[in-house]
Amino acid sequence: MKDDRLVYSAEQQINDEHYCISVYCRSDGRHYAKTFLSETDIIINDGSSLEEVLRIHRDLLPLAVTSRRSREILRSPRQELQEA
Repeated sequence: MKDDRLVYSAEQQINDEHYCISVYCRSDGRHYAKTFLSETDIIINDGSSLEEVLRIHRDLLPLAVTSRRSREILRSPRQELQEA
């Protein structure tokens, strides 16, 4: 990843949040897209071209965000019950 080169960067809005998509090209010509949802939660997808990986990442990013929000909502009542 040290020699990987940033080739594309953009934001995608999902609901009221903005997420940065960064696409890198590896030395072998393959590409991968990366988005940080938090400091410890990163979504990474790879593909053979910029167009392919960007399409995959833009399709899957809303699913990842929604999945994490659902998980947070489900955990909240359980944590409140455990703390009581």
